[in-house]
Amino acid sequence: MASPEPPPLPLLFLIGDTGGGHRSAAAAVAQALEHLLPGRFVPVICDPLRGPDVPRLLRWFAGLYGPCIRLTPWLWWLFWRASDSPRVLGAVRRTIMAPVYGSVARAAEACRPALIVAFHPMTADPAVRARDLAGALSPVITVITDLITAHLSWRDAAVDRVVVPSAEIADRCAQDGMGAERYVPLGLPVAAEFCEPPLGEAERKELKRELGVNGDFLVVLTGGAEGTGGLRRRAAAILRQVENVDVAVICGRNRSLNRRVSRLAGRAGRERLTAHGFVGNMADWLRCADIVVGKAGPGTIAEATCCGAPLVLTSFVPGQEKGNAEFVTGAGAGVYAPRPRQLAAEIGRLRGDPAALAAMRDASVRAGRPGAAADIARFLVDLVAPAGAGAPAGAGDERTGLPGERALLPALVGSAVAGENTLILSLTDPAGPARRARASASLRRLRRSGVLIRAALRDR
Repeated sequence: MASPEPPPLPLLFLIGDTGGGHRSAAAAVAQALEHLLPGRFVPVICDPLRGPDVPRLLRWFAGLYGPCIRLTPWLWWLFWRASDSPRVLGAVRRTIMAPVYGSVARAAEACRPALIVAFHPMTADPAVRARDLAGALSPVITVITDLITAHLSWRDAAVDRVVVPSAEIADRCAQDGMGAERYVPLGLPVAAEFCEPPLGEAERKELKRELGVNGDFLVVLTGGAEGTGGLRRRAAAILRQVENVDVAVICGRNRSLNRRVSRLAGRAGRERLTAHGFVGNMADWLRCADIVVGKAGPGTIAEATCCGAPLVLTSFVPGQEKGNAEFVTGAGAGVYAPRPRQLAAEIGRLRGDPAALAAMRDASVRAGRPGAAADIARFLVDLVAPAGAGAPAGAGDERTGLPGERALLPALVGSAVAGENTLILSLTDPAGPARRARASASLRRLRRSGVLIRAALRDR
C-alpha cells in the first residue's frame, strides 16, 4: 500500500509594495518552487507595510516611495543615507515601522510557516522577532533584491541565511563580519518567462509583429513599476533625433506618464510611439527589443540581461541603485546616457552599428543569471527538508489550518498583479461542504493576520 502524500508546507513570503521588485522576486521564487516540487509548498505572500491591517500613517508613508523617487530623489537619498546607520535605523524601526512587527507576528501565527523569507529590508528584523517570540524553529531567510548596494536593513537582522545577488554585496557582508556560511550568492530571481533562451533576429522580428510593432528597430523605454526616469522627455528626444525607430514606453503604475506619452504619440504618430501601462507580457517586450532604455533598477537589469537585451541606462535612484550602471557598463551589456540628447545620440549610433549592438547583446546574455530563481528555490527546499521530512500525513490541519489533501492545495498565481496587495489562491474542493468549511476557517485566520486573500472555492 502506497504511503500517503505529505501535506503541503506553508511558507511565509514578506514583501513591501514600494516599487515592484519585491513582489516580483517573491512571485518568481514561488513559481520556481512549484515547478521544482509541484504541490509541496503553499507560499503565502504578505505585505506588512501596505496591507489591510496596517495603520493608515504607515500605509501613507510607504506609499510616498514612488512619488518621492520620481519628484524629489534627493529627499529619498537623505532618508536612505541617514537610516543606513544602526542608531537611526533603530529609531525608524521603533517609530514609523513599529506596526510592521505586529503584522508579521500575526501573519506568522496564522499560517505557522515552515520557513519565513523576507524580500523587503524592513521585514527581515520583524520576521526574526516573530519567530523568536513564537518559540518556533522556522528558519528566517533574507533575499536581497538590490543588485550592487545593500542598505544596512538588509544586512543587520539576525536571520539564518542571506541570499545575495552579486559579488559586491557578498563582499559587503564579509566586511560587516558576517560569517561566510550565512550569506549565499545565488543571484536576483526573475520569473520563468524572462529565462528562456534569447531570440534570434528572425524570431525577434516575428514577435514585434505580434505586439503590433511595424518597424524593424524597436526601442523599449521602461521606468520600473513606478514609471520613473523622465520617460516622456526621453521618448520625445528619440523621436526628434533618430529616424526609423519605433518607441514603446512602459509606464507601469504611473497613469500621469501614460496620459502624457499618449498625447505625445498622438502628435508624433502612433505608428512610431505607443504608451502602455502595467503590462503582463513584459518578457515579450524585452525579448524582442533592439534596445531597452530605463533607469538602473535591479529588476529591470536582471530581467533585461536574462532576455539578452542591450541596455541604455539613463538614471538611478540614489542610494540603493548606486553602482548598478557601472555594473552594466563594466560588463559591456550597455551604456549610461543620463541626458535626453545623449540618449538619442547613443541610440542613433547603435542603430547604425549592428556589430556594436550585437556585442552588447552577447555581453547582456553573459551578465544575466536566468537560473537564480531555481537556485534559490532549491536552497529553500534544502533548508525546509529536515523539518518537513518527518511530518505526519495529517499535520496540515493542525499546522496551517489548511487541509492536508492535495484536492485542497492552494496554487499561487505567479503573475499576480503588482498593483494589488493580495495573494490570490484557488482552492478546488471535490468533496463537499465539510472540507470547504475547514478551508474557509483557515482563510479567515489569514485575513485577520493582515494577509488579505481572495479565494475561489469551486466544485470540479
